[in-house]
Formats: sequence, structure tokens, C-alpha cells
Amino acid sequence: MHAMMDPKFQVRALTPEEEKARRKRSIAIALTLGALVILFFVLTIAKLGPQILERPL
Repeated sequence: MHAMMDPKFQVRALTPEEEKARRKRSIAIALTLGALVILFFVLTIAKLGPQILERPL
């Protein structure tokens, strides 16, 4: 049976409160992911040290 035809998979519209909560959650996840990317970048640069800029190419 096709999933869209199954009555268990009916889609309902979100209430404005649910949309607002979803947006806040999405923003929080995006900010956390961005902070992790920046943290990993900074830690990588710190681990490599300043000599990385003085290496021969």
C-alpha cells in the first residue's frame, strides 16, 4: 500500500504556536552546529600551532 494513501499518515496543519516552536528549535540547532564548526576550526588551528604559517610550500 502506498504510504500517502494510508490513513495513519494523514498530515495536519501546524498551529501558529507549533510553527513558532519549530522555528526556534531550528534556529537553536543551526546556532549550535555553527558554534561546533567554529570550535573545531579554532581547535585545529591551535593544535597545528603558529608554525603552520611558516612552512615551505
